[in-house]
Amino acid sequence: MTSRTDEALGYEQARDELIEVVRRLEAGGTTLEESLALWERGEELAKVCRRWLDGARARLDAALAGAEEGEEVEGSDTGSDTE
Repeated sequence: MTSRTDEALGYEQARDELIEVVRRLEAGGTTLEESLALWERGEELAKVCRRWLDGARARLDAALAGAEEGEEVEGSDTGSDTE
């Protein structure tokens, strides 16, 4: 479950905290309980990052689709005015 605080995290904040979580897990020296808590936090942070990246991808795809539609409309004009 993602907390309201996680929803307010920006991508860079979530990414940086995730990097720290991974660093601490890789360093070892934590109890099993601490390691599990870190792992769970890392999973939540990864979800936050994924949502940001998915949103960015959707925006990019929409912008590209809009640009392609604009090119098609411009390209469909024959440019001849015979009135």
